[in-house]
Amino acid sequence: MMQQRIDQMRRRAARYLGVRPVTVAPARGILSLSFDDFPASAWTEAGPILAEHGIRATYYVAGGLCGGENIGKAQFEVEHLQAAHEAGHEVGCHTFDHVSALRLSPAELTDQLAKNAAWVAERLDGHVMTTFAWPFGDVALAAKAVIDERFLLGRGVRDGVNAGRADRASLQAIGLEARRLPHYDLEALVARAAEAPGWLIAYGHDVESAPTPYGCTPEDLDRLIRLAKTAGLEILPVGEAWERLGRDA
Repeated sequence: MMQQRIDQMRRRAARYLGVRPVTVAPARGILSLSFDDFPASAWTEAGPILAEHGIRATYYVAGGLCGGENIGKAQFEVEHLQAAHEAGHEVGCHTFDHVSALRLSPAELTDQLAKNAAWVAERLDGHVMTTFAWPFGDVALAAKAVIDERFLLGRGVRDGVNAGRADRASLQAIGLEARRLPHYDLEALVARAAEAPGWLIAYGHDVESAPTPYGCTPEDLDRLIRLAKTAGLEILPVGEAWERLGRDA
C-alpha cells in the first residue's frame, strides 16, 4: 500500500514537473495508432486492417518480449517485426525488458534503452528508433531527461487529445483497450481532434475477437479508423505526425 502511494505521488510529480513544452497545432487534425509490447495479434490481425485502409501505425517494441508470452498472449516474433518494418510501419522503443521507469535509476533506464536500440538495429538493418512509449504509462521525473536526450518524444497513457500546449516527454493518448473503450465517447474525441485541430494518439495491445482487458477487437480498430477518416483526420505513425507538426508550425 505504501509503495502504491509513493508511485502515485511520483506519477503526479512527473505530470506537472520537468515539462518539455511543445505547441501542438497541426493544420489538419491527426490520428496516430500505436501498439505496445507488441502481441503477435497486433500484427497478424491488425496488420491486414491497416493495409486495407492504406494506413501505417507505430509498434512500440520491447526486445525482451520477443517470442515470449505476456498477459497470457503470445508476443511478436522477429518475422512479425521485420514484416511490419518492411510495410512502412514505425518501430519505436518500449525499453528492452518492458520495465516501469519508476523501478529504474536514470543509469538503469539508459542501459535498457541502449540494449533495446542494439537489439532492434541488429534485426532491422540498423534502424534507429526515434520515439518512445512509457511501459505501463509510468512516467518518472528523473527519467524524463533521459528520454528527452534520446528521443523526439515520449508517449504516455493519460487520456486526452493533444492540442495547444503539451508535454512532449509525456504526450496524452487514449487506450484502444476493452477496459477503457466503453468509457470513451470516440466520436467526441475524434471531433475534438478535427476541430482544434489536434493530435489524437491511440494505443493498444492485442487485437483479437476475445481480447484481454488491454486489447481490442478487430471491429474496434476498424471503427476508430473509419471515424477518423470520416472526420477528415490525417492518419500517421507517431514519428511522422511529429514531423508534420514541425512543418505546420
